[in-house]
Amino acid sequence: MPSQQAKVHTIGREARADMVNVVDSIRSIIQTLRISGRESEQTVGLSGAQLYVLNELNDRPAMSINELAERTFTHQSSVSMVVARLVDSKLVSRSAARGDARRLAITLTPAGRALLRKSPDPVQARLVNALRSMSRADLKELASGLSILTEILSDQGDDSKKPAALKSRLSLKA
Repeated sequence: MPSQQAKVHTIGREARADMVNVVDSIRSIIQTLRISGRESEQTVGLSGAQLYVLNELNDRPAMSINELAERTFTHQSSVSMVVARLVDSKLVSRSAARGDARRLAITLTPAGRALLRKSPDPVQARLVNALRSMSRADLKELASGLSILTEILSDQGDDSKKPAALKSRLSLKA
């Protein structure tokens, strides 16, 4: 059975050009995220994720963790950890929501607002805006392709871990 490297050399010119475009695009996205994260760390001492949450709170104050997770397209547990760091830094506060004491409302503090005024725009917001500008069909195709790619990467090298549905999808695309 040929190695993965041998397979790369046997693809056609058009497929190779498509692969170069994909790899270059992924590299560009990673570089943009890395540079933006470094810039926010150096400028205001926050991670890109922390800056993105602050930015979302600025647009819509007094959100719950679940609402923030929905707005940032992030898992609730990840948002909860980011918010905890922001609370520790006194950039946001948690308090009982008006009308529902069981629900915690996350709000920007004056220090959080001041920090946002001197902060760069979070690249995550630009990414989400770019995705929103795509057609539904293009977004669905991108999501499908990226899901397949991440599944392959996570299972790389162990064919027994790949579900039958994924193997058949891959053989149809080849």
